Amino acid sequence: MLLCLLGMPRPAAATELKPEAAEAFDRYVRLTEKRMRADLQPSGAFLWVDGLPEPRRESVQAQLQRGEVVSARLKTDAIGEIRTPGALIHHWVGTVFIPGVSLRQTLAAVEDYDHHSQYFSPEVAKSKTLEHTGDDFKVYLRLVRKKIVTVVLDTEYDVHYEQLGDGREQSRSYSTRIAEIAHPGEPDERQVPSGKESGYLWRLNSYWRFYETGRGVYVQCEAVSLSRDIPAGLGWLIGPFIESIPRESLEFTLRSARAAVLGGVSRASSAVW
Repeated sequence: MLLCLLGMPRPAAATELKPEAAEAFDRYVRLTEKRMRADLQPSGAFLWVDGLPEPRRESVQAQLQRGEVVSARLKTDAIGEIRTPGALIHHWVGTVFIPGVSLRQTLAAVEDYDHHSQYFSPEVAKSKTLEHTGDDFKVYLRLVRKKIVTVVLDTEYDVHYEQLGDGREQSRSYSTRIAEIAHPGEPDERQVPSGKESGYLWRLNSYWRFYETGRGVYVQCEAVSLSRDIPAGLGWLIGPFIESIPRESLEFTLRSARAAVLGGVSRASSAVW
């Protein structure tokens, strides 16, 4: 049944992003970024884990020290309910700890967009830095997601890095283009016309934070995305399945980032010797 629900062709009206949903997503982002600015104040929690109550914080720290990725679903509070007709907002945060590395070594891997297709394979099939000026990047990624059905997306992002001092840095990534690709890698590869897409991903904002300690670097990614809604009456059946995809993708990204940084350090050490 899931295969039929997710794989069957749907009419354009069922997958088209409505202006009201796009506007609601933008409002949600503005409210979320307002909270993020408060995190940077002296009294704020720079990392999500820092704001957890005890003993939860101690437990999460133990998981991170073991090399695990810890994630949680978030929701930005609003005075009025933010409605996204025909769409869903997904908001997750994840953290990983990379031992024995510096902030410089971590950023060297994260900013190496030309090799993201190696670091984050198989979810990233192609990657390229389109432009780079100072702390600003324009990036292309071909995303591949396989879960019952396979969805391939050509995506582009504007990314800005900001040094905060005291071993801290942050970045903001905003999707500027997301296009679904039909028959990828085949002679008849083409972009799916607007309004005919599966609606797997319409928007994606990623907010990264990096914190260097004397023992390594904490890497946090907070992702806010927009996808098509669950068909009416089927939430009980496929709701958990659909909503698990952003979390799994976030955790995969952080595990891969950890491996990429540690692999880069290992290769550099081998070259020296």
